[in-house]
Amino acid sequence: MTESTDRPAVTVIGLGNMGSAVARALLERGYRTTVWNRTADKADALFEAGAEVASTAGKAVAASPLTILSLLDNTAVEDVLEAVGEAAAGHTLVSLTSGSPDQARANQCWALAHGAAYVDGKVMGDPPDVGTPKMSLAFSGDRDTYDAVQPTLRTLGSAAYYGPDAGHAAVEFNAQVAMGYEFLVGFLHTLSLVEAEGMDLEAFTDRLAGSLAGYAGLLKMMASAIKSETYGPDLGSLDVQAALMDDLIGHRESAGVEAVRMREVKALMDRRIADGHGDQGFSSLYALLHP
Repeated sequence: MTESTDRPAVTVIGLGNMGSAVARALLERGYRTTVWNRTADKADALFEAGAEVASTAGKAVAASPLTILSLLDNTAVEDVLEAVGEAAAGHTLVSLTSGSPDQARANQCWALAHGAAYVDGKVMGDPPDVGTPKMSLAFSGDRDTYDAVQPTLRTLGSAAYYGPDAGHAAVEFNAQVAMGYEFLVGFLHTLSLVEAEGMDLEAFTDRLAGSLAGYAGLLKMMASAIKSETYGPDLGSLDVQAALMDDLIGHRESAGVEAVRMREVKALMDRRIADGHGDQGFSSLYALLHP
């Protein structure tokens, strides 16, 4: 019994695929792990692996100085917090649940009002990656609180801290994921065009993959231009690019491939040129997008 109580204690609430992987990784690394899930039988396998199963969310939080919330969405987080109530006082809550920056900030306000500390976290990886460097974790919130629980969080993967604003981990996560979807939907439309023209998709993709490395430098250059508001002709002047866009739009539409996003870009270029900035580059379109 002494050996068990000497081990660091942590609670995991939410035993879906990710939460179960988190709890199992903590058990394997010697943590005295308490778990709770609304559907109780999801804890059975973890109980057999050595976890303690709490009968309520409040008792689960009370069992450990640190509780990790791994739930379906922020609505589920709010439901758990309501159930936990005053039992949160004196404890640290870390959410690994997806949600908006404002939801993260609201969760932090709830924690502070109930005498608890809060760190928001976002997971960029799959359950099998938990406990390995492949798992990327973004965190934000009170720095002292993060520093105190960082050793435990780092057992789950590669952890990065994005500042005291509790919403910034969500900003990082949402921006990274959204950028991926923006790129991938463009890729799918491009493959549709390539196939419509009778070219081999895999061979084209191999060539495209080889050219993507060059975008890293371009992205950094564009971010620097936006920050300084000094817009050079990064991809060539907009006057030249606008003519190219007409060709790209015409090609897509002649092949029956959707060109809505291309037309949106062309409209931005035309607006920027009309404002007298045709000598600037693609990064200058940011001036039309930034609120």
